[in-house]
Amino acid sequence: MFSFLNNIPQVTKNILILNVLLYLLTYFFEGQGIDLHRSLGAYYFNSPLFQPFQVVSHFFMHGGLIHLFLNMWLFIMLGANLERLWGPKRFFIFYIASALGAFVLYNIIGVYQIEQLKTVLTASNINLDVFNNIIKNSSSQSELLSNAKNYLLSLPDISISSLDQIQKYLSLTMTPLVGASGAVFGILAAFAILFPNTEFLLYFAIPVKAKYLVGAYFIWELYQSFNGSEGDNVAHLAHVGGAIVGAVIILFWRKNDKQNFW
Repeated sequence: MFSFLNNIPQVTKNILILNVLLYLLTYFFEGQGIDLHRSLGAYYFNSPLFQPFQVVSHFFMHGGLIHLFLNMWLFIMLGANLERLWGPKRFFIFYIASALGAFVLYNIIGVYQIEQLKTVLTASNINLDVFNNIIKNSSSQSELLSNAKNYLLSLPDISISSLDQIQKYLSLTMTPLVGASGAVFGILAAFAILFPNTEFLLYFAIPVKAKYLVGAYFIWELYQSFNGSEGDNVAHLAHVGGAIVGAVIILFWRKNDKQNFW
C-alpha cells in the first residue's frame, strides 16, 4: 500500500488521500446521525441550503464506493502523468480550476430553473420565506416532508399543479452535488488534447485512441445534460463544464507557453 502511494506524485497523492479520508468520515459520521453529504455537498447558489465553503468541499465528497473508485482510478491513471509533466503547482491549479468551472456551469441552468419555480410558487400564494425556513431547519428528509406537508395543508385551495412545482423545487434546492467528476473530466480533456493517439482498452479488450474515446464520452454527457437524464442522480452538466474548462486551459497554456508546454 505504502509503496503504491510512494509512486504517485505529491499533489495527486494528497488529493487521493483527502477524497478517501472524507469518504470514510462520511460513513463514520453517518453512524452518529450526522449527514456530511448534506453539509459538505454543494447546492445551487440560490438554494436555501447553499453555503460558500461548499464550492470547494463538494469535490472531495462522493456518493458511494463505486463513485469514489471510478473517479480516483481515472484521476490517478491520468492525473499522475499530467502532474509529472507539468509539476505540482500547475497541476494543482488545473485541477481546482476544472472543478470550479464544472460547478459554475452546473449552476447556470439550475439557478434559472429555481428562479422560474419561485415565480410560479409565489403566484400560487406560497410563502417562500416560510418554505425555505422549513428546508433549512429540517434535520432529516422525513422531518422535512412532514413539516412541508403540514404547511401545505394550512394553505387554502392548493392545486395539483402547485404540488408538482413544489416537488420540483424541493428536488432542485435539496439535492447536493458531490464528487470530483468535474475535475476528472477536465483531466480527461487535457489528456486527450495532449496525447490524442494514446490508446485505451475499452472493456479491457478494444483499443480506442484517447481523442475518440474522450470525444465520444463528452458528446454523450452533453446529450445526457439535456435529454432524458432526469432521475439518474448524475450531474452530467458538471462533467461537461469540467471538460470545457480543462480544454480551454490547455489550449490557452499551449498558445502562450509554446516553449515549455507540450
